[in-house]
Amino acid sequence: MIRKIEELLKRSGIPVFGYAKTEGIKIYGEIEPLPFAISFGMVLSRSILMTITDRPSLIYKHHYRTVNNYLDQVGLRLTELLEVSGYQALPIPASQIIDWENQFGHLSHREIARRAGLGWIGRSGLLIHPKYRAAVRFATVLTDLELPGGKELPFGCGDCFRCLEACPAQAITEDGVDLRKCYQKLREFAKIRGIGQYICGVCIKACL
Repeated sequence: MIRKIEELLKRSGIPVFGYAKTEGIKIYGEIEPLPFAISFGMVLSRSILMTITDRPSLIYKHHYRTVNNYLDQVGLRLTELLEVSGYQALPIPASQIIDWENQFGHLSHREIARRAGLGWIGRSGLLIHPKYRAAVRFATVLTDLELPGGKELPFGCGDCFRCLEACPAQAITEDGVDLRKCYQKLREFAKIRGIGQYICGVCIKACL
């Protein structure tokens, strides 16, 4: 079954994926937890990320939405594969926020990816992949198919502080991320003509 999952992900052009147990993961909303998770991610375009200045660009906004939509489609394909094989499966959208002020959705894709050994949580609060850095968007499929856990990676940002220096909200510090400041800046960016949603991308670009 794992071979079929990985074949589907590779055919779908997904370069980053892994597996994790969900025990202890906080889950919000109307969904019921399942014991295992498939974490999978798409790499954002470097060329598009380079169009970000101290604010999101219009082409980044479109790219962000397109990548999230594609991840959701792949999640549906994985869910279908698992369900027709007799397993339970629940796709968690790549970017469905339940509480914007506290910035959480049904679960933390970043924490699932970290447990799957796909990276570490950086100073920006984002999942940092060893190769693609912060430029990966993740989605998750929960399942009752027993899956192997990944080997968690140690913190690897070293003496890099570029995200702190670049953050337009000054929300990233050595003590963590001030979600209130981040949210206020996202609200400001959402008012830019053509943006219309809570996105930034500055710390992602800084991590390249």
